Amino acid sequence: MKTTMTMGLSVTAAALTAGALVNVSPAAASGARTAEAALPSCPQVFGHGGYPEGANGWAKDQVRQPNNYRAVDAQKAWGADGVEADVQLTRQGTKAVMWHNTSTNGLTGGKQNITDIWWAAGTGNLKGRRITRGPYKGERVYSLREWLDHVRSQGLIALLEIKPETRSILGDPAYAAKAWKEISDPIKERQGSQRILVYSQDSWIQGELAKRHPGLIKGSAARWTDSVAWNEPVPAWSGNVAQWQAVLKQAPRSVMTNYTKDYRAWLKGKCR
Repeated sequence: MKTTMTMGLSVTAAALTAGALVNVSPAAASGARTAEAALPSCPQVFGHGGYPEGANGWAKDQVRQPNNYRAVDAQKAWGADGVEADVQLTRQGTKAVMWHNTSTNGLTGGKQNITDIWWAAGTGNLKGRRITRGPYKGERVYSLREWLDHVRSQGLIALLEIKPETRSILGDPAYAAKAWKEISDPIKERQGSQRILVYSQDSWIQGELAKRHPGLIKGSAARWTDSVAWNEPVPAWSGNVAQWQAVLKQAPRSVMTNYTKDYRAWLKGKCR
């Protein structure tokens, strides 16, 4: 009998405890919701690829930019909402291609400027070359159309930088019309079904883009958020934390980072 009473008391105590927890949980939940509401909105994250700064950057370059399919897929796996990539033009504006460097440095074959090489014609053409080093070794160079289609298949936003090297062709009356079509047509063909942003660090190209694609100019989208100068081997992500915090407090709609995976992990619980 004593044992039975003890058990009964234990069960009653447990029930009371459980009831107390149930009674306070709405307030706790409300407090949690209030705390969450105080957090800034989570920005969209655009993945970028670092290029070594300082002396001999070309020699240290590991070709990390998301200009090829595997690099785009990696950014998706790391939690990117979009990817920033680089548009170059081949000889006489015959093809808009996705490549960061001025030359074929980092690709098989002899070193040539991208603007001096044909896309598919002749020996040593750009289409037949492969990346020689870094995490995407063996990948090839893709056309703008191919790249946009792959980015769309991954559900990512495309952010295109039209590289300053293209100005020599885009501003040449002999090739300008064809060259601009190589850049603009793939964008126009897809912008109804795909989110595409575009910009250039060259002021003249930026001005032309504003005329041709006024609704797609990057503007304040994808604000740069890192503070660590990129190099090889890759510096620790933790050096960015102070800048990441400062930028997040300003509640940007979008940010761009070289550290997509680390930024996503750091962001967890700091925004809603």
